[in-house]
Amino acid sequence: MGSSATLFLLCFALFSFAANAYEVSHDGRAMTINGERKILISGTIHYPRSTAEMWPSLINKAKEGGLQVIETYVFWNAHEPLRRQYDFAGNLDLVRFIKTVQSEGLFVLLRIGPYVCAEWSYGGFPVWLHNIPNIKFRTKNDAFMNEMKNFTTLIVDMMKTEKLFASQGGPIIAAQIENEYGNVNGPYGDDGKEYIKWCAQLADSYQIGVPWVMCQQDDAPPPMLNTCNGWYCDQWQPNSNSTPKIWTENWTGWYKNWGNPNPHRTAEDLAFSVARFFQYGGSFQNYYMYHGGTNFGRTAGGPYITTSYDYDAPLDEYGNKNQPKWGHLKQLHLLLKSMEKILTHGVSRNIEYGNQMTVTVYSYAGRSVCFLGNADDSRDAIINFQNTNYTIPAWSVSILPDCYTEVSAQTSTMVMKENEAYDAGEPFALKWRWMYEPYDQLLNSSAFGSKMTASLLLDQKVVTNDTSDYLWYTTSFDVKKTDPIWGKEVKLRVTTSGHGLHAFVNGGYVGSQYANYSHYKFQYESVIQLQLGKNEIALLSATVGLANYGSFFDNVEVGIHGPVELVAETGNNETITMDLSTNKWVYKVGLQGERDEFYNPLKTKEGDWLTRNLPTNTIFVWYKTTFKSPLGNDPVVVDLMGLGKGFAWVNGNNIGRYWTSYLADQDGCSSTCDYRGTYGSTKCLTKCGEPSQRWYHVPRSFLRDDGDNTFIVLEELGGSPYNVKFQTITVGKVSVHAYEGHKLELSCQGEKVISEIKFASFGQPKGEIGSFENGHCESHKALSVIRKKCLGKESCSIRISERVLGSTGCKVEQNRLAVEAICDTKVNEETSNYLG
Repeated sequence: MGSSATLFLLCFALFSFAANAYEVSHDGRAMTINGERKILISGTIHYPRSTAEMWPSLINKAKEGGLQVIETYVFWNAHEPLRRQYDFAGNLDLVRFIKTVQSEGLFVLLRIGPYVCAEWSYGGFPVWLHNIPNIKFRTKNDAFMNEMKNFTTLIVDMMKTEKLFASQGGPIIAAQIENEYGNVNGPYGDDGKEYIKWCAQLADSYQIGVPWVMCQQDDAPPPMLNTCNGWYCDQWQPNSNSTPKIWTENWTGWYKNWGNPNPHRTAEDLAFSVARFFQYGGSFQNYYMYHGGTNFGRTAGGPYITTSYDYDAPLDEYGNKNQPKWGHLKQLHLLLKSMEKILTHGVSRNIEYGNQMTVTVYSYAGRSVCFLGNADDSRDAIINFQNTNYTIPAWSVSILPDCYTEVSAQTSTMVMKENEAYDAGEPFALKWRWMYEPYDQLLNSSAFGSKMTASLLLDQKVVTNDTSDYLWYTTSFDVKKTDPIWGKEVKLRVTTSGHGLHAFVNGGYVGSQYANYSHYKFQYESVIQLQLGKNEIALLSATVGLANYGSFFDNVEVGIHGPVELVAETGNNETITMDLSTNKWVYKVGLQGERDEFYNPLKTKEGDWLTRNLPTNTIFVWYKTTFKSPLGNDPVVVDLMGLGKGFAWVNGNNIGRYWTSYLADQDGCSSTCDYRGTYGSTKCLTKCGEPSQRWYHVPRSFLRDDGDNTFIVLEELGGSPYNVKFQTITVGKVSVHAYEGHKLELSCQGEKVISEIKFASFGQPKGEIGSFENGHCESHKALSVIRKKCLGKESCSIRISERVLGSTGCKVEQNRLAVEAICDTKVNEETSNYLG
């Protein structure tokens, strides 16, 4: 929002739930709940990406931030991992999640899909679906529609049984069928159109008593409500005049890929997009994500999506408030709710000033509110509106109700703190044990487990059914002295869509290769040594999440599709090629350690783990250590710097894939970020040349309150565990830069207190957050006032005025206040002395 905005903030009470059913309807203006038209602010929190113990805190912070609705997807592959075998326990307890939302007095938009995209492996579809004969996904196909209907009906019936639809007195005010099909439906042709009609008929047949939505579906059949997804949806319009303008996904940031820098979307641009949406008639807006969370286990899809799904969301991956984004949006939500009656009932008119400068006036019952929107990305606009001159900064919206009060959002700097659970003098370094992954046993055809054979190269999905990232392809062949290839330098050449490949010949390791992000098909080649008689080639194919988006994404090849060839040069510039693609191939799923559950502390004995000669920079090693739970309640992270790629477990809980050795591109980052102008996923990047992800979330619910915790790592590519350490993430510094007439609010977000005021200047301070300096004039009283109000407290609030902070002597229209404070568990010596 522009700095010239005058804001009227009226605290509002979220309506609480009664035992009676809610009548939910809609018209062209807004969603209506029990006869009241509503401006609805929503945020997505995906229940499987956080632990159940985190849900109450996350939902409470969402409510505190001004949300009334929580959106969430329903993840088919998580709930039905095997056909007709269901899982709704723990983090997958959908009913518990919705009831937790309800207990906070919030509503729910349940996006059943059941296709979700969501950077979730295979878009949320279970891979067993792919292996049903004659099936075609997301089109007019009986096999697919029968399975989709079965799962959708299961979810709807579950919600009905628990009386969770608003028509039953529950919190669910809308549901979604399908997801973003309109982006990809062209290649499906007429069968795709028939499929969408079928989806609408199926949804309508459930008679749930609340509306159904189809996002990104311009031809959504009635009574489905089509909605918008994207960075900006202010210019988008629904396909019917009787449909409210709904934005199901306002992307608060972007997801992280292995090999890419960190994306960041500024609070200013995000707030600008929201204000523009409501300026142009919006009624229901949802943040995707409001809390992103963590891709535990093997859930990350894409492929090549990191374990972190932070999404630069208002609540970060660990559940902390991402400031200033969380606070900036809270102010906007309060403002919009204060104008709800006028926006949902009033008549609007636009006044065009040219150069993308538009004033929108809403009038109702003798009152008016105005949006002054400047969509120019570089030029401020000076306009005369109602006989008053206004300066509207570039890429901003100023909102003018009758009166004004503004609360300034702080900026929080998060820091990693060492594990303080260890006593002074106690060795902090982790003590490691290890064992090799016994892949040499696996190469023996009589090794563990079931196997299958085929005289062709099979797609990895077909064989693994997504039960492991790893699939062995093994074959053998005989070499005689009379063979043309004998005695020559031979190369093994493998074409794969893997995404990774580890090659072994005659029991010996040959080499490895991984695809680069977005270029998943590659050719591996290395010189090998053959022997007379029988030779065996074993290829371990590794995936990093399955494709999740696009037309026919379910058929994207993964694994080794070949050819697999032996290539030799004759010396006469001729090439001898032996194609092994149609040999008899033996397939085995997973690693020995996966099957024997090396990651489960209860499944191995201490004697199985070695203590001497710890190998480093070696492929396929299992590492094990113990650590104490960090003190306090701050979120816990593990720093995996020094490791290569693999998986990590805490007390048997899979905290996700790690790939610390995959560094982000060197180019594209900037130390500054101009919020003006259209945002995209390549704008405002940071951490070029650094690991795409270094720290990994360890939920406190995974830890033991007393005793040691077990940490086990499967290192696939080779690295060293010596630098691994457990830390907590907490607010280290808070900063505010605000104008006179506003209110200063500082908060350490939890157990910390404001232990030190590093800088305070009221007048004309110079610089920006992180580099403030005193200006040419300032109050000499401000620092002592702020110390008295804030030191030793978790949070404090101060009205910014000369009456409170002292005269500045500045000859300016508005004084400014700049503050930087330190958060810690206790006050420092200077503070203790000051407090007396």
